[in-house]
Amino acid sequence: MREKCGVFATVTENAPKKAYYALIALQHRGQESAGISVWKHKIRTIAGRGLVSEVFRNGKMAKLKSKMVIAHVRYSTSGSLTETQPLEASCCGKSIAIAHNGTLTNFLPLRRHYERLGVKFRHSVDSELLGISFLWHLHEAGDEFEAMKAVFDEVKGAYSVAFLFDGKILVARDPVGFRPLSYGSGDGHYFASEDSALRLFTEDIRDVQPGEVFLLSEESAESKVLAKESHHHCVFEYIYFARPDSTIDGVNVYTARVRMGEELARESPANGDVVIAVPDSGRASALGFSRVSGIPYSEGLIKNRYIGRTFITPGQFYRELKVKLKLSPVREVIKGKSVVLVDDSIVRGTTMRRIVTLLRNAGAKEVHVRIASPPIRYPCYMGVDIPTRHELIAAFGSIEKVRESIGADSLAYLSVDGLKRAVGRSDLCMACLTGEYPEWAFRF
Repeated sequence: MREKCGVFATVTENAPKKAYYALIALQHRGQESAGISVWKHKIRTIAGRGLVSEVFRNGKMAKLKSKMVIAHVRYSTSGSLTETQPLEASCCGKSIAIAHNGTLTNFLPLRRHYERLGVKFRHSVDSELLGISFLWHLHEAGDEFEAMKAVFDEVKGAYSVAFLFDGKILVARDPVGFRPLSYGSGDGHYFASEDSALRLFTEDIRDVQPGEVFLLSEESAESKVLAKESHHHCVFEYIYFARPDSTIDGVNVYTARVRMGEELARESPANGDVVIAVPDSGRASALGFSRVSGIPYSEGLIKNRYIGRTFITPGQFYRELKVKLKLSPVREVIKGKSVVLVDDSIVRGTTMRRIVTLLRNAGAKEVHVRIASPPIRYPCYMGVDIPTRHELIAAFGSIEKVRESIGADSLAYLSVDGLKRAVGRSDLCMACLTGEYPEWAFRF
């Protein structure tokens, strides 16, 4: 399960270099492609497939000189893999560059609407529609804030977005606040999907409010909250996606993950000799489980970070080999022990099944699996790449059937209420867990 994209924007001195380092800090949010757009009398974009360091090698950064930048790292949930961002679009005699994190739920009918009006789309990805809608309403209203208010009324779904056009940057977070977005000030104005990227440049940071819009130029900066719906921030930012050192909507991610493990230990204790984590995102929850249960925590699985992104797995032998290359058991920690294995989630179940087998082959006497989130039973339409429902191992079967499938001696998930207590917020989007989708995103 992967999340779509990281966004960065700034108006400051040495903006392209700062964007480069910010994208490295956001690299975990997307490894397919990276790009930077600058304004220097017109839009100039350098983007490509690969990691940030791969895209901007061979002196490419030297070609980017500007005080105004938007930037992007991508993991695609729609469109072609070749459609890197920021992407450029045109409408009503103007051009715009777009960096977007999220998914638009009414993309297809709205695209057809604009095509009937004579708009020519250049891309298949839904992000282009945001720019087209904005330029269309800007042409009609003549005011950027009025144009973005019309976008909020028209475009549904998840979008934290940055536009670059006419010597200006506009940054907005959708009225529900599905995806995270932070703002920092100091020697300039900075925006990023996570505040951990902004701390490279400033400590004066706050969350962008749902429905808040910023309009910036080299001379001025203004913000307005133009729309507000019930907040439904994606709960999986806290469970899995965000960096542990990020704080999202006032909640530190690492602290929330530790509390998930603590709640899990209270709800579903296990008789074990050692608690281990599936690295890396399960580590904080495993520590929390250990604290409450009193079972000692150890590093029982070591992650190999150097196997590469393009490892081909055409068959069962190679899939098994990939797991062994990626995760290596510490036999001295595991052999002869009853192991409590903590992870953040189970999606298809195939990886967990292989990890349980790996632990048994390393000599584990028993393997008790504890998951620091509720079962994933439904797809996401707001910017998270979740398999179709028939591929989700917990979608139709009981927890006992999941346990049998992964080969564990016992299995328990954190409850929805326990997750809410751990995060400390009730205004969360949990649609993939509960099937209750926020109304605003589907109010066409």
